[in-house]
Amino acid sequence: MAILWNKRLEVGVDLIDDQHKKWFEKADQLFEAGKNGKSKEYIIQLFDFLDEYTKTHFRDEEKYMQSINYPEINLQKQMHESFIKKLSELRKQYETEGANINLIISTNQIILDWLTNHISNADKKIGEFAHKQ
Repeated sequence: MAILWNKRLEVGVDLIDDQHKKWFEKADQLFEAGKNGKSKEYIIQLFDFLDEYTKTHFRDEEKYMQSINYPEINLQKQMHESFIKKLSELRKQYETEGANINLIISTNQIILDWLTNHISNADKKIGEFAHKQ
């Protein structure tokens, strides 16, 4: 089941929120492709997008955290590195096993879990800290 962007996920920093919305759009496209029987064709596009966009987003987010002297920046960096590693493992699985249904479901779930949990628990703190400045 896809999870759509909603106001509760706003961090309160436009750059970060806009990039998070883009991620949700891509995750939703994978979900929709799966519902329409086209997820095998779409998943490689998703991996390409995630590889590039995730690194860009994390770089931008970390640069922003540094600019406001965010005290939990190192913890955020560790979480980011962990997620990039997980995405790399999923891509390797795709390259060795192909776009099987388990990989497609797993990829969708991991992305949605990351987005909702990381944004709700970690990224929201960035916005709260920024607005106290």
